[in-house]
Amino acid sequence: MRKEHILVIRFSALGDVAMVVPVVWALAKQYPDIRITVLSKGFARTLFEDLAPNVNFMEADLKKEYVGIKGLNALYRRLVAKQFTKVADLHNVLRSDYLRARFNLGRYRVEHIDKHRRQRRKLIAYKNKVKEYLPSSFENYAEVFARLGYPIDFNLFNSIFPKEGGNLNLLPSMIGQKKDDEQWIGIAPFAAHEGKIYPLRLMEQVIDQLTKEYPKAHIFLFGKGEQEDQYFQRWCNQYPQCIHASLHCETIHQELIVMSHLNVMLSMDSANMHLASLTGIPVISIWGATHPMAGFYGFKQSEENAIQIELDCRPCSIFGNKPCQRGDYACLNNIPPERIVERISSLINN
Repeated sequence: MRKEHILVIRFSALGDVAMVVPVVWALAKQYPDIRITVLSKGFARTLFEDLAPNVNFMEADLKKEYVGIKGLNALYRRLVAKQFTKVADLHNVLRSDYLRARFNLGRYRVEHIDKHRRQRRKLIAYKNKVKEYLPSSFENYAEVFARLGYPIDFNLFNSIFPKEGGNLNLLPSMIGQKKDDEQWIGIAPFAAHEGKIYPLRLMEQVIDQLTKEYPKAHIFLFGKGEQEDQYFQRWCNQYPQCIHASLHCETIHQELIVMSHLNVMLSMDSANMHLASLTGIPVISIWGATHPMAGFYGFKQSEENAIQIELDCRPCSIFGNKPCQRGDYACLNNIPPERIVERISSLINN
């Protein structure tokens, strides 16, 4: 009898792919006799290549190598050669829909994610808004595998690293070793859209207060890009305790190692919230246009660590990419820095 080999499809952004990790880990651990191959973009390799002995990773560049219908057909032929027995589409967009249709014609067992689009529309409606929690992405992913015949308990996952965290010796010397009397605080102040970014003038006040309250703290700044480099350089010059972690770390894996040793991470509703959650540390996240109700909260994070204010218009967007209905982003501007610092302190002191 041929050994079961499941193809898991999930492209999209880093945060969405990161949320697949606890579910695939649980599948691999609870069913060690099956093979699992995760098909995604190249940046996701570090999340899966050492996850479990029966998990493999396969990269597909949909913008260069597998463009359009012709490219997807070439990708399908490459996938068929791997002799998969079942397919889990955890993306459910046009490209994965096409691949799914090809596999269906080939009489494979195929299941796909339910994104609960109707409930999402009600959650972000301008009028007659229905504020109810949607299933989390982890639950949606797990449901796909249950329909394939593999029910799992993803809550068994705790971290991609051992209890002591990742190996700090693999990091650049600039990071150094963590001393017993030091606090390591991570801050990831950026996100893909304005509706998810805490005002940077207020974030600087958070940093200022933290450096005064914890003079021995190291504050690691996470994020790459032109805007990140501009602000991080300024903050590092003004506050010597700040370290531009993403500049000194050469890979996502190295950034994850740093995260695993943090006392706490402060992030937006962004990929860094999900990456830090995979290392088993507490993550304080700031929410504006979006809301944890939509199902994208960090893995195993306490609801007390979601910093937000209740407004009738919230949430106005699932992904934070819509303009503010009020025009003032009160959902973010009205969160006082002191509230954030107080929450960080409560976690560090406990």
